[in-house]
Amino acid sequence: MIYLDNAATTKTDPRVVDAMLPYLSEHYGNASSVYEFGARSKKAVTDAREIIAKALSAKDNEIYFTAGGTEADNWAIKAVAEAYRTKGKHIITTKIEHHAVLHTCEYLEAAGFEVTYLDVDENGFISLDQLRAAIRPDTILISVMFANNEIGTIQDIRSIGKIAKEAGILFHTDAVQAFGQVPISVDEYHIDLLSASGHKLNGPKGIGFLYIRTGLKIRSFLHGGAQERKRRAGTENVPAIVGLGKAVELAHASMMERAMREMQLRDYLLIRILKEIPYSRINGSRTSRLPNNASFCFQFIEGESLLIMLDMEGICGSSGSACTSGSLDPSHVLLAIGLPHEIAHGSLRLTLGGDTTKEDLDITIEAVKKIVARLRDMSPLYEDFMKKQN
Repeated sequence: MIYLDNAATTKTDPRVVDAMLPYLSEHYGNASSVYEFGARSKKAVTDAREIIAKALSAKDNEIYFTAGGTEADNWAIKAVAEAYRTKGKHIITTKIEHHAVLHTCEYLEAAGFEVTYLDVDENGFISLDQLRAAIRPDTILISVMFANNEIGTIQDIRSIGKIAKEAGILFHTDAVQAFGQVPISVDEYHIDLLSASGHKLNGPKGIGFLYIRTGLKIRSFLHGGAQERKRRAGTENVPAIVGLGKAVELAHASMMERAMREMQLRDYLLIRILKEIPYSRINGSRTSRLPNNASFCFQFIEGESLLIMLDMEGICGSSGSACTSGSLDPSHVLLAIGLPHEIAHGSLRLTLGGDTTKEDLDITIEAVKKIVARLRDMSPLYEDFMKKQN
């Protein structure tokens, strides 16, 4: 199997598994207990929190563990809406956010909030001028993802954060795809809230965190016990927290070397596909994009058929977000960057990992070429197009 869907999830690093195992069997005490046996678990949670905070240049007490990126996004947006509704009921986000953000905003619209969804250009960037123009006296939150999960485009987060700070508006970023891939400093980028998830950086599934800047009036998301400094009730998932901490430690220790390697492989893939398959295009920015992300559209084919046939060749890819897998509608991200439905339907996202080799990409490229040609041979639209060309 050639696995090229690391934006959907990653393989848990064996070193992460090794770090977790003792807390599944030997050191299984409840981290909230007062006795020594539980104190060992509490220390493990504290250590993981320190590792994550250091990676963001944040304070330890600004990191709150969640069940993943979706919960962190929901918590950030809903809690700000609840806490700051007396100041205003206007939120600004973009049309290419993950559905964890978009559906949360739709929920708040039904509750009486107003949401501005910013357009993006053909590469997936928002306009800073349009962002400034969208700000109103009653705007309480700007939520813009750090890097897009489908097309890989990295936003100008530093400038967005500066605009929010100068306007006195809270700034949240969904960094699920970016955290562990690119350097992030919450102070340098003026970030007030940040969401991340463990399984995107070779950590376990079902664990993530929300960074909440000190001083924000963010209330509890889950009510019950006093865990997470009374802001997120529920017994701490110590093994997963330990695994997340280890994954973050490993990711940040290898970030620069890994990024350079992945960028070289990614560019090799982008160049060959664009050169060797006619009527294909690259989605997203060529320069400001995640190191491991390659996103394409091929005219005259259906992306779903391409994925199925790649799977038969033992190659795992995707057409976009795994959270919308099975939907018959084309990607909202591809439509937002201006692609017509017929082209957006022919999308393929290949995302590299630490185990990806040049040989893997050579095999994949040849398979994609063969399958695209076969699908076009069966397409009456392609036949009509070629007749007109001739």
